[in-house]
Amino acid sequence: MKQVKVTVIDPVGLHARPATVAVNAASKFKCEVKVAYNGRSVNMKSIMGVMSLGIPTNSEIEISCDGEDEDDAVKTIEEVLRTQKVIG
Repeated sequence: MKQVKVTVIDPVGLHARPATVAVNAASKFKCEVKVAYNGRSVNMKSIMGVMSLGIPTNSEIEISCDGEDEDDAVKTIEEVLRTQKVIG
């Protein structure tokens, strides 16, 4: 299992547009991908799950991947969120 903790810097938090891009990136991998915030963890391949967390700005989130392509998944998802200027 690979994990990374990141801080959301987008002034609106993890909102619909970047969340959709992240979900699409996560969905390309075979491994299980989760995002955790405030004691809750959801499947990062589900837009409804990610949006249900209501992640505001300046929040620390944890992305975890477990499976055969976990290394690539963590790296790619973190890169996508940085490109979208969601995380610092």
